[in-house]
Amino acid sequence: MLERLLADPRKERHGPRALVVAPTRELAAQIQAEIDLLGRFTRIRSTVVFGGVGQGAQVRALASKPEILVACPGRLLDLLQQRAVSLDSVEVLVLDEADHMFDMGFLPDLRRILRALPERRQNLLFSATMPREIRGLADDILDRPKVVELGHSTPASTIEHALYPVASNEDKVRLLQHLLSGEDFASAIVFLRTKHRAKRLAVQLAKAGHAAIALQGNMSQGQRERAMQGFRAGRYDVLVATDIAARGIDVSDISHVINFDVPNTPDAYTHRIGRTGRSEKSGKAFTFVTREDNEAVRAIERRIGAGIPRLDASDLLGRASGRNRVVLDDLDRRPSRSNGRRTAGSRGNTSKRQPARRASIARRPVSPATPAAPVKRAEPEIPFGVLERPPKLDLTRSRSEDPARPTAGRRRRRRRAS
Repeated sequence: MLERLLADPRKERHGPRALVVAPTRELAAQIQAEIDLLGRFTRIRSTVVFGGVGQGAQVRALASKPEILVACPGRLLDLLQQRAVSLDSVEVLVLDEADHMFDMGFLPDLRRILRALPERRQNLLFSATMPREIRGLADDILDRPKVVELGHSTPASTIEHALYPVASNEDKVRLLQHLLSGEDFASAIVFLRTKHRAKRLAVQLAKAGHAAIALQGNMSQGQRERAMQGFRAGRYDVLVATDIAARGIDVSDISHVINFDVPNTPDAYTHRIGRTGRSEKSGKAFTFVTREDNEAVRAIERRIGAGIPRLDASDLLGRASGRNRVVLDDLDRRPSRSNGRRTAGSRGNTSKRQPARRASIARRPVSPATPAAPVKRAEPEIPFGVLERPPKLDLTRSRSEDPARPTAGRRRRRRRAS
């Protein structure tokens, strides 16, 4: 793409000549940094736009008309509506992580972006995973596409991966704490399906004494950058993330990858565990599976063309249960909105004295029955503020019809009488 832009310079244009669309802010920032590195000694300029931060600096950068624009769909549509950017001069469209770009959440925004582009352009789709269903959807916007695949989705030989069958979420947390306390542990990425579960698991690990941080979509851009910088610098050794938020993470020396939840697709399994075992270094990847995950596991094994070893977790769970640890919460339970107060219908911590108290009440002597007091009928309740309401003025009456209001004639007669 850089060679194409350098070979045919065009001074008369209204906007960028190349558009790169990425699903996450981290991935967009990483792409723009690589473009700046590759085009360091050229006249090619690039900029990146994404949400979560103010758009003032981004609008000023677009005013300088960079050749390459890297953007996330939401902020790009906002700038298009404000007419802060024009896509009339785009010659190359790049969709990175195409499987997620074609997801139900991104598809409507992406179609709006495609309508703003010229019909004659080059389309490039890049993705670590490309299921058949997504490939068929991508064919709708591509004209005679050429597909380039880098082999099958098989894990690298430097990765030791296995399955741990467990019974519940509590067993998953206990097993995770044991693996994170091993002698061969250095740093780990823990993958979950939802943002809510990722946030709650990171809090539980932090209470248990681990330097854990969550990376999920509800975080602001500043929080996400601080989390990633802390993980790269070693201040955090456990990163709890979802698939969407983890796109674009490029961190070396990760010793463990833990699939707390089984991936949604077989290709995502290889993509997840590929975060470890890089640069000819060994790594370990473990997946926690329950009975409900058996079909997904069989699909993964069919995709990679080999069976995945099963490890017995009963001994490890016994060791983890004997340690001093925090009380585990249900990851699927939504946080209460009562700010710590007991609400009606909540069980709370039942005390052992309550049955004895009820028994003592039952042993009290019963007093003789007293005649019931006559029931008084409730008076109709007066709405608040009715008595303080001022009398309504009749504005239809003339000044002369109001006997209480002095007129000019009455004032003159009073002065004469006095």
